[in-house]
Amino acid sequence: MAKRRKSLPARIARAVLLLVAAWASATVLAVLVLRWVDPPATAFMLQDRVGALVRSDDSYEFRHEWRDWNQISRQAALAVVAAEDQQFLRHRGFDMKQIDKALEDRKRGRRMRGASTISQQVAKNLFLWPGQSWFRKGLEAGLTVLIELAWPKRRILEVYLNVAEFGRGTWGVQAASRRFFRKDAARLGRSEAALLAAVLPAPKRYRADQPGPYVRKRQVWIERQMVALGGPAFLSELN
Repeated sequence: MAKRRKSLPARIARAVLLLVAAWASATVLAVLVLRWVDPPATAFMLQDRVGALVRSDDSYEFRHEWRDWNQISRQAALAVVAAEDQQFLRHRGFDMKQIDKALEDRKRGRRMRGASTISQQVAKNLFLWPGQSWFRKGLEAGLTVLIELAWPKRRILEVYLNVAEFGRGTWGVQAASRRFFRKDAARLGRSEAALLAAVLPAPKRYRADQPGPYVRKRQVWIERQMVALGGPAFLSELN
């Protein structure tokens, strides 16, 4: 008796499931490998460079230099935690208090505040694309869980410091430090680190080399938060 051939919808469904399974397996493997291997680039970097090529933007210059944890000033590490995610050492990828506040603001019709943790930003920058769709947010959440399970906190922060965008075409704290202060990231002081962290919400809009009133105000606030957290000793819990 001839074997009955599956219908076209069944074959399409099977192919889709196989593709999803392959993507999930590759993603899990990539997350595991990146615990020890430094990423040469990220999805956000590639999209930025391709965008500049498509626009034929001759003024665009790509800057990125990886620096290991021990080659980065503790002031820089503390500044991004103070600015972006003060519960970084306590949460497991998601700051539920900030998420609740963001949802409450949305209910009241206020401007939606950022609630992404450093872990979520690492997941997004490495693997995804800009946007606010629920589909992308779902992928980001899954990747965040994987990263938190597979990486120690120090590795998460090290990768973040190396892949965050600090200005147009400027990726990572080393490239930003060389561009704006003409020094290595290991030599950044508190004020300089706070200034770099101050532009993180919108690095293409705000500039560390030409800080306006908002960036200066945010820089001062970040410096105060760095002191309130206890200075670089706050990071002693990182493993």
